Amino acid sequence: MKPRTQVAALPFVISKKSCKILLITSRETNRWIIPKGWPSSSRPPHRQAAREAYEEAGLVGVTGKRPLGSYKYQKVLDDGSAVPCVVTVFPMLVAKQARKWPEKGQRKSRWLKPSDAAVLVDEKDLTRLLRSFKPPTYLLAKAA
Repeated sequence: MKPRTQVAALPFVISKKSCKILLITSRETNRWIIPKGWPSSSRPPHRQAAREAYEEAGLVGVTGKRPLGSYKYQKVLDDGSAVPCVVTVFPMLVAKQARKWPEKGQRKSRWLKPSDAAVLVDEKDLTRLLRSFKPPTYLLAKAA
């Protein structure tokens, strides 16, 4: 079966001491994931990734146009069947979290160091992406 495509945001913040990444739980299985969803024909992929971050975690910020990489996983559909997916991941420098958002209360979230986040996710390629994460300098310059 040909893999389906999804887009994701890798939300991060920078403080004086460290970089932290936000993980959220999936609604069905409570696995730790990053905000992701299906691409949109009306929005560029990085903007759709930002929209997913807002809908799933209330995040607002600057999302990079250049993907960090991708990972694969098996998406379980409502009918119980599974389809392979390839998820393209875009960096998102978070400026704030809204007080209300569409899926508030439906997921848990945690800010973690990239190495700690890497331990919690199930997908090997996402683990590698998190372990090697370095905040893109072009995004940091945009936010300054």
